[in-house]
Amino acid sequence: MRYPVLIALAVATLLALMGSMFVVQEGHSAIVLNLGRLARTDLGPGLHFKFPLVETQLTFDRRLDVLPAEPERYLTSERKDISVDFFAVGRIENLRSFYRATGGDERIAIERLAPIIKDALRNEISTRTLSQVVSGDRAGIVAAQLAAINRGASTLGVHIVDLRIKQIDLPTDSKVIGDVYSRMRAQRQQVASQLRAEGAEQAQRIKADADRDSAVLVAEAERDAQQLRGEGDAQAARLYAGAAEKDPGFYAFQRSLEAYRHAFSGGQTVIVVDKSDPFLQYLKSDR
Repeated sequence: MRYPVLIALAVATLLALMGSMFVVQEGHSAIVLNLGRLARTDLGPGLHFKFPLVETQLTFDRRLDVLPAEPERYLTSERKDISVDFFAVGRIENLRSFYRATGGDERIAIERLAPIIKDALRNEISTRTLSQVVSGDRAGIVAAQLAAINRGASTLGVHIVDLRIKQIDLPTDSKVIGDVYSRMRAQRQQVASQLRAEGAEQAQRIKADADRDSAVLVAEAERDAQQLRGEGDAQAARLYAGAAEKDPGFYAFQRSLEAYRHAFSGGQTVIVVDKSDPFLQYLKSDR
């Protein structure tokens, strides 16, 4: 009978020893509850002991974790409605505060953190215009409220390391989309009008330059033509003068023939002159 009793005592002792030991993994921390009351906290990685049946341990992951949130609608300083989708990155910083505030339930912590973050974003977005929120520095929006968010999160024993805005949308059930499209259309029309005005101005400038260049070219051509005509007339006059000096009679005859050719070129010309007029002297017969 002694052996079964010893074996039972050994098994009971082993179970008691096993129940009194627990291991905390790397990146985790633990707390020990004595009959439901918080006895020890912030137990780091390694082997730890507790009183079996009297004490229990709770282990928490203290590594960075992503805290999801549903998209929230906010109003800008212009009273424009927008939908902001975001997420937070945080970790448990104070196990004692975390357990007392949430009972160790991470879901409760997330539910209580969400309104703190949403109210901080609302305070920041309400001071900015729609253009500043959509196309501005999103990191600046977050940085301005991160300290205030952590003041609220500290009551839960949580520290928010970063807050990121994933997407900013315009709700389809609001007038914002129509207003944005109207503003974009007006801006595009303004740009188009400016481009057309600049094009018309450039066209007028090019046309004026072309007209000026054309007038200059025509004037220079007319000047050169007048100069050439003058030089030709002078040369012709010199030739006529030279011919007249060599043979005055032949020169007079040649000039009279040219006069006849011009006078009677139409074939229907009628000239009334006196019969003794010298114009007809070469048309008279010597007989």
